Amino acid sequence: MSEAPPPAKTPSPKPHYHGHRDRLRARFAEGGPDALADYELLELYLFRSIIRRDVKPIAKELIAKFGSFAEVISAPISRLGEVKGVSDKVALDLKILQAGALKLGQETVLGRPILSSWTALLDYCRGAMQFEDKEQFRVLFLDKKNRLIADEVLGRGTIDSAPVYPREVVKRALELGATAIILAHNHPSGDPTPSQADITMTNTIVTAAKAIGISVHDHLIIGRESTVSFRTLGLI
Repeated sequence: MSEAPPPAKTPSPKPHYHGHRDRLRARFAEGGPDALADYELLELYLFRSIIRRDVKPIAKELIAKFGSFAEVISAPISRLGEVKGVSDKVALDLKILQAGALKLGQETVLGRPILSSWTALLDYCRGAMQFEDKEQFRVLFLDKKNRLIADEVLGRGTIDSAPVYPREVVKRALELGATAIILAHNHPSGDPTPSQADITMTNTIVTAAKAIGISVHDHLIIGRESTVSFRTLGLI
């Protein structure tokens, strides 16, 4: 007498968050990013990094800790890891997302006349520096048609200062064949008001650059909520 076949296994029910993920994707497909809150947009990205877990609590905690979607992906890896559920891999995935966003922003200004795409330039600088927790000093190098040919960080420092050497700024401009530059640095404190040290340093660079025929179009200070232009303030 042959043995009866074993009873068929009942498929395990899908975790509750699967339906939630499908609904979020559908809302995004229909309404785009404006149809989602910041934490929901973050959830969509975390779905791919954390496959077998409800990521809604993680996304909400990240937003609560850092403030916004942009601030989350701009946060240092070490601080992202302070949130329960964010592994080294997940933190790195978030930094890759930031790198992609910055690259996209750079493409909107690279090789184009900066003075006619000033808004795009400001958006790019804000995206690159707005939420940095340490001060950094960038120089945007322009050709004779005012097209961006390079964007380089020439100084990184502490929460309230970054070492800047006017000699290195001018030397790099000569190496790249730049005929004009735009200076930019962030104030992690959030207040973009120029300090006396900022003004003195800028004047030194302007004088050194002018001596070899290089123009300094502007110096931008990037704060958390706003940006200050030295040219608008009459400081250049």
